[in-house]
Amino acid sequence: MRRSQGYAYQPLAQNPGPSGMANGTHHSHDALEEENERMAEELKGKIGALKSLTIDIGSEVRYQDKLLRGIDEDMDRTGGFMSNTISRVVRLGKGGHRNYMCYMFLFVMFVFFVLFLILKLR
Repeated sequence: MRRSQGYAYQPLAQNPGPSGMANGTHHSHDALEEENERMAEELKGKIGALKSLTIDIGSEVRYQDKLLRGIDEDMDRTGGFMSNTISRVVRLGKGGHRNYMCYMFLFVMFVFFVLFLILKLR
């Protein structure tokens, strides 16, 4: 059995006192009783500390669970938003708006040409 660092166990001497066996047994019994009471008080303190620690752990678990549920709800909402956006993009890509890309390319070429002329005439 492992003992805590603050407790040094010293076995009590079982030698009877000078007046005989009964007196030594009585003192030994009293010393054992005091030792048991002291150890019971130490155990009571440790149990109290463990109880408060488990209460703190329980409240922390409830708090973390609440946060995770909030994150889960946010992710569900974001996933729905993303799926709607992707479906709109796919619909736009499948539509007959292919000329828009051609117009965009011509517009970019025109802007580059105008910038070229401005830089050349400077």
